[in-house]
Amino acid sequence: MKPESKASPQEVLAGLVERVTFHNEENGFCVLRTKARGRRDLVTVVGQAASISAGEWITASGEWVNDRAHGQQFRARFLKTSAPTSIEGIEKYLGSGMIRGIGPAYAKKLVRAFGEKVFDTIEAEPARLREVDGIGPVRAKRIIDAWADQKVVREIMMFLHANAVGTARAVRIYKTYGSDAVQVMTENPYRLTRHVRGIGFKTADAIAMRLGFEKTAMIRLRAGVSFALAEAMDEGHCGLPTDELIQLAAGLLDAPADLIRTALDLELSEGAVVADRVGETDCVFLAGLYRAEQTIADRLIRIAGGKLPWPPIDAARAVAWVEERSGLNLADSQRDAIRLALVSKALVITGGPRARGWQDHHRQLDLAHSRRQERQDVALRPDRARGQADDRSDRD
Repeated sequence: MKPESKASPQEVLAGLVERVTFHNEENGFCVLRTKARGRRDLVTVVGQAASISAGEWITASGEWVNDRAHGQQFRARFLKTSAPTSIEGIEKYLGSGMIRGIGPAYAKKLVRAFGEKVFDTIEAEPARLREVDGIGPVRAKRIIDAWADQKVVREIMMFLHANAVGTARAVRIYKTYGSDAVQVMTENPYRLTRHVRGIGFKTADAIAMRLGFEKTAMIRLRAGVSFALAEAMDEGHCGLPTDELIQLAAGLLDAPADLIRTALDLELSEGAVVADRVGETDCVFLAGLYRAEQTIADRLIRIAGGKLPWPPIDAARAVAWVEERSGLNLADSQRDAIRLALVSKALVITGGPRARGWQDHHRQLDLAHSRRQERQDVALRPDRARGQADDRSDRD
């Protein structure tokens, strides 16, 4: 019997960011040196944040790990940032380089002039920034704009966290939609499945339920059609017969079949999915997968007709080139193998919907592929391939 795996205990850590050691703006990954509450020394926090600066206050939940290269770290699964409230934090925050043109010197001046009310001043009385020596209209505008941007980021992250979106996914959503993230999610959270890596239907559906969407909402059922096709794709199918797709979607979404059919018609009309016939069966495919299958089929037809997707290759020169690049003197059988590879036609075996005729089609492709493999084996290892052929004829 396998011992039960115990989840690492989740801890909560809160503190002031002393230094941002690393921050990747694309995915939000960050390494922070933090003055954590209840700890004497600075601790290293690893997590994800859309935007982070020294001086900010963080609240993180996760676990302590011992990294072989970097020692003890707090690996945050959830990381929430907030504007600093202490004089020390405000000064670090303003002097962190978050605002171009504001360094430690101007940070000190701003804190000296407005104290803990500096952020309130920036937001409510921005004209007063000109009272600080050295801050003119250009520098004041930079401060005001930078603060507004940071405020938008914090509000979006707070909204996402409030709707059970983890930090890593929240960062990806923000990077995808920017200041429109909240509007997109409140209007159609299922858009996330098409635009944001790592967010599937189940995650988007959980968000939608928290936002108050009904199970029978047409926007949910339409997204569910693609979800059902994606589930079938995981089982090796490029598409499904229409009736089978409706039954599968109805079960997955816990919704009436007639509403699923209406949702399917809407998805077909907008081109999100594609209808076609395989033999005598009406089928539905994801649009991208359907186009990929068509492209493969067209190329196979051209190759089978002798139209290779590359210009003619001089076999003798190709063999000489291989020997020169590899620094080897090839055996005759190896040269024959290269020549054979240059003139052989390629065969590709693909999956397909559960419809009659596909199994026989694949058997024909398998047989053609095995015969081609036999020819290559003869070229590469004549003695071995000949022996295998003899064994096969004995079994037949």
